[in-house]
Amino acid sequence: MIKKKHIYNLFNLFLLIHLVIWTLIPSLTNINLPLDTIEALAWGSNLDWGFSKHPPLSAFLAELFYMIFGNQDWAYYFLSQVCVVISFYFVWKLAEEFFENNLLSLISVLLLEGIYFYNFTTPEFNVNICELPFWSLSVYYFWKSFKNDKIKDWCLFGFFAALGFLSKYLFIYLLISICFFTIYHSLKKKAFKKNYLIPILIFIVILTPHFYWLVENNYITIFYGLDRSGLDISKSIDHFTNPIIFIIKQLFILFPFLIMIFLLIKKFKIKMSYKNEKFLFLMAINIIPILLIFLTSFLTGASIRTMWLTPFYLFFGVFLIFIFKKEIDLVNIKNFVIMFVFLFFLSPAIYTYISITKTNKRTDYPGKEIAYLVQNKWDKNFVNDISIVVGDEWAGGNLSYHLKSRPTWFQSLGKNKITGGVVYVGNPKILKKVCPGVFGTLKPVGICMIGVK
Repeated sequence: MIKKKHIYNLFNLFLLIHLVIWTLIPSLTNINLPLDTIEALAWGSNLDWGFSKHPPLSAFLAELFYMIFGNQDWAYYFLSQVCVVISFYFVWKLAEEFFENNLLSLISVLLLEGIYFYNFTTPEFNVNICELPFWSLSVYYFWKSFKNDKIKDWCLFGFFAALGFLSKYLFIYLLISICFFTIYHSLKKKAFKKNYLIPILIFIVILTPHFYWLVENNYITIFYGLDRSGLDISKSIDHFTNPIIFIIKQLFILFPFLIMIFLLIKKFKIKMSYKNEKFLFLMAINIIPILLIFLTSFLTGASIRTMWLTPFYLFFGVFLIFIFKKEIDLVNIKNFVIMFVFLFFLSPAIYTYISITKTNKRTDYPGKEIAYLVQNKWDKNFVNDISIVVGDEWAGGNLSYHLKSRPTWFQSLGKNKITGGVVYVGNPKILKKVCPGVFGTLKPVGICMIGVK
């Protein structure tokens, strides 16, 4: 049997290699940052307590990294991997609470390489990636709080739960699942702990500014989410077809993961008592969120987008290893190791191939080149700096990110007064007709510049 120290070293080596590979490969093969990352950076240039599509935390983190690293693309691929590695670490920490054998804890994390949410899609920093560390931290600190009932752990649970919700509203599915577990346990024990109120209070205090912003902005992010799910155009048949499509997609996503589990287990034999609190907790955090998503689709006819499930499977490895731990052959795990290594390197190889050979992707957009040409044209016509960029999150966000003055991004100026140099970016045919300043075309966009000559 491998010594505990060696297992921990293997785990740290795995985290390091994962971080390096998935930071390095997109940094070397992509010309431009992905759409969602540029979007987060655009919002970050004009920070608020919420934005038209999502709550603010992904923008806060992107802007923090911009303040440290500037417009270095590798930094935002690194940010994504920091989120992934933190989530892996706390999956490991929870597994340590559940297993006496650290090798089982290691396998619980390695299994996640069989789910493409945790490798292939991770270079694009977005709200789904932003959720990952707070999902794992919330689960871990809730379990610590539940087990030890320490005020410090309850405070940390409330804090991380609030940050998770500020990453994406779908985080609420995890919190509802935790509430179900807590209510069940309280009814079973016929007792309610006062400390349950601590995380609720912290959660409300942290979220109050966002809730205020939400009311002031007519609940724009909520309506955006409803629109993305297709509720406004749903038909009666969607109540059946969309849940079925959802199930099929999940089985497809989990297929490599399930193969890895199959290679570990001698017999698919489950002997688990529903009185076992660890089992009930793992059921709550793994199964209930997915059931709630399924019910949402069934009851409303909503179309569930695949990437929304990104954090939902973080503890699936722990769950299945816990169920089948007596049937796992730790002496003969050669086939599992081979499959893990194959998937671990297959995913970055496919990403590299697609990134290099496909030339019509968002990551092939010449954002840096366009910003360079805009800056040159600006310097020839105006004496002041570019302080504002107006346009959609993609074209405008790219200029805001790449221009040396890091101008503030606005989708539209609205009632905001023009202060300093402004660059409008958008449809060249429309801009040419309305531009009161210097107009130019840099395919595929038109540019209108207004500054001091």
